[in-house]
Amino acid sequence: MGTFFYMLLAFLVGVLVGWFIWGRLRGELDGLRGDLDRTRGERDKLRADSDRLTGELNACGKTRSDLERQLREAQASSGAGGAKASSPAPAALMSTPAAAESTPAAAKPAAAKAAPAKAAPKPAAAKTPAKTSAAPKTAPAARKAATAAAKPASGKPDNLRRLIGIGPVNEKLLKAQGVTTFAQIAAWTSTDIKRIEDVMNFDGRIARERWIEQAKLLAAGNEAEFAKQFPTAGTASNT
Repeated sequence: MGTFFYMLLAFLVGVLVGWFIWGRLRGELDGLRGDLDRTRGERDKLRADSDRLTGELNACGKTRSDLERQLREAQASSGAGGAKASSPAPAALMSTPAAAESTPAAAKPAAAKAAPAKAAPKPAAAKTPAKTSAAPKTAPAARKAATAAAKPASGKPDNLRRLIGIGPVNEKLLKAQGVTTFAQIAAWTSTDIKRIEDVMNFDGRIARERWIEQAKLLAAGNEAEFAKQFPTAGTASNT
């Protein structure tokens, strides 16, 4: 009877120990499952972030390629514009000698044909001063127009990146258009704004970011008012 009692007691103790061990193991197993689920969730989140960053990187690469293409086109157009602006000046300057050379050439056949007649040279001599006098009048006007069209930016180039909205890329595009000073931007008209926005592929950005107002303050040297009205200028959010 005593042996049976000890065996029953040992059995009950074994059951209690086994239940206790099983409970602990089950709790640890549930904790490991929770950790695994949490790790899987973080992995999925990291994958989503990686996909989003990859998309943003591709978009940035596309934007960069577009900006580089626009910069090349702007440089090509500015080079072609400079060649067109400089070509009329030599033509205007050469107009006077051309007229002077053409006048004797035209006068020689007239004098040769009118050699038998004595009264013929008088009209030819009268026509020659008329042609030569008309040439000097047109030459200064053409020279003046060519000088006005090819007039460079006056003064030392300014740091255009001080303006809110102008970064390295926009500064290169502006310099390709011949814009290097605050005074030039301050003097822009609506026609100039439309031309610059067409080249830089903007749509009302110059008015939204108040480039002209900023340029007027900086061109006038009013640094205190500029810092008051545009406190973000020169910071990381400048562009």
